[in-house]
Amino acid sequence: MNQPNIIMIMTDQQRWDALGAIRPVVQTPGIDSLARKGILFDQAVCQAPMCVPSRNSLMFGLYPSQTGVRTNRGALLDEERLPGIPLPQLLREAGYFCAGFGKTHWNHALAGHPGSRRGFHVRAEGQSRSSILCEDGAVMMDDEDPEGLKAYYEETAEFGSGEENALGYIGKPSRLPPEHHRDGFIYRKCLEFLEGYTPGAQPLFLYFSLIKPHAGFNIPPAFEALYRPEDIPAMPRASFRWESGTHMAAAMAASSSLHDVHARRREVLEKLTEEERRLITLRYFANCSFMDSMIRGVLDSVHRKGLDRNTLFVFLSDHGEMLGERDLRYSKYCLYESSVRVPLILAGDVLPPEKQGTRDSRPAMLTDLLPTLCALSGAAPDPRWPGQSLLAPCRRSGAFCEFHGGGGEDIQIAPAWMWRTPEWKLILFREGTVLEDTPPEGELYHLPSDPEEWHNLYHDPACLKVREQLTVALLSHMASAFARGPAFGDYRGLSPITPRP
Repeated sequence: MNQPNIIMIMTDQQRWDALGAIRPVVQTPGIDSLARKGILFDQAVCQAPMCVPSRNSLMFGLYPSQTGVRTNRGALLDEERLPGIPLPQLLREAGYFCAGFGKTHWNHALAGHPGSRRGFHVRAEGQSRSSILCEDGAVMMDDEDPEGLKAYYEETAEFGSGEENALGYIGKPSRLPPEHHRDGFIYRKCLEFLEGYTPGAQPLFLYFSLIKPHAGFNIPPAFEALYRPEDIPAMPRASFRWESGTHMAAAMAASSSLHDVHARRREVLEKLTEEERRLITLRYFANCSFMDSMIRGVLDSVHRKGLDRNTLFVFLSDHGEMLGERDLRYSKYCLYESSVRVPLILAGDVLPPEKQGTRDSRPAMLTDLLPTLCALSGAAPDPRWPGQSLLAPCRRSGAFCEFHGGGGEDIQIAPAWMWRTPEWKLILFREGTVLEDTPPEGELYHLPSDPEEWHNLYHDPACLKVREQLTVALLSHMASAFARGPAFGDYRGLSPITPRP
C-alpha cells in the first residue's frame, strides 16, 4: 500500500465558524486554502466540550465514558492499562515516522516523572519541564527559551488559571515578539524539524497543535490591526438573563466551580459597553489570524519539502468557544452549538478530485478521524471504536457528545448527553451529582429555525414524536457503542466484535 503522509493541524477552542471559509470577516487564509482543496465538514462536533477529554477521545478513538477521562481533571496515568492504542503509536506501528509539536494535553506527567510520548519519535511542547504536560524526551520551551517563557507568563499573570478569567478575555496588545509566545516556540520547533527532515522510505505523520485561540487574548498588535471594530458583529443576546430548566442550569446548581467561574467573569463583563464586548470578539478573531499565520508557515514549509504529494491534511479544533452567548457566557463546558461544534477539514491530493473544494454536511465527529486515518494508512482499526471513516458513505443519523462537568467538582455532576442531527438537537440530563437518582429532564431544539437554542421544545406536544425518535436514536447509539468498549472480557478476546474478512 502506498501510505500517504498525514499532516494534522490542530488549534484549541476555535469555533466552527471562526474561519474565513464560513465567516468571511475572519482572516484565516491558510485554513481557507485547505478548505478550497478539500472537504469541509460543516456539521462536525467534538465528543466532550473541553480540552482534556476531547483530546483523549480523539487520540484513542473512543468516547470519554469509554476512555474514563470525562473532565479536564482526568488523565490516564498507567501506560500498561490504556483503553486502546493512541493515534501516534498506531501510526508508528504501521510504519510512520511520527513527529509531534505542541499540545496533546494528556495530563499524564507526575512530579519528576515525564509522561510517555505514546508513539512520537520527536516531540516538542510550549510548556515548562515541571508541567504535567511534559513528555519523556520532549523538548520543552524552558529548555531552549526560559527567558521567553518567563516573559510570557509574566505578561499573562493577570489572566488567571488557564488564562480565561475576565481579564484574559478582555485581553490586551502583547508586548512580546511572536517567537516568545508559547505557540511561537511550537512553530519554530516544527519549522526546524521540517527544514532538517529528509523524506525516506517511511511516510510522515506530522502533528502540529497550537495552544490558542483559547484565551487569553494577548495579541501581537499586527494581528489585531487586521480588524476594524465596526466590522465585528455583535453576538446575539438571549431574551432571558439566567439559565432555567437546562443542562447548564443543572450543572451550575450542582457545581460551585462552574457557577463561580461564570459568575466572577460575568460580574466584570456585564459592566462593559457593547463596543468593549465587540473588542473581545475582535481579539478572538485576531487570535485565530495569529494561529493561521503559523499554519500558513507550516504549509509553506511542507510544500517546499515536497511533503504535500501523496498527502492527507487534517485541520480541526478540540471544541468551540461560547464568546459571550447565553447570558455573557464565555469558554465552553456545555452542549450548545458554539461549544460543541468544531471546524474539520480533510484536504490533499489523496482525495478524489471530485471531493476537493466541497462541503459535507454529514453528522461528523472527532472520533471519526481514527477510522479515516486507518483506512488510508493501512493501520489496523480497533473494532471498539464508535466512529466511521469520513471517506466512506455515512451510516449514522446523528452525532454524540457528553458532558460531566468541568473537573473542579469534588463529586462529579450528573451527566448530560447530546444527540444532534443537522435539523434537531436533543439533550438529556439529570440534576445533582452522579450519586443521586434524580428524574431525567431534557432539551430539544430545532436548529434551522432556532440556531441560538433559545426555545426549548422538549415539552411541546407538537414535538413529542420527534423527541421520542431522537431519544431512541441516542440510547440505541450509546448502548451499541458502550457494549463494544473500551473493555471486552470475553474469553475469545475481541473476536466477537471483529469484522470477519
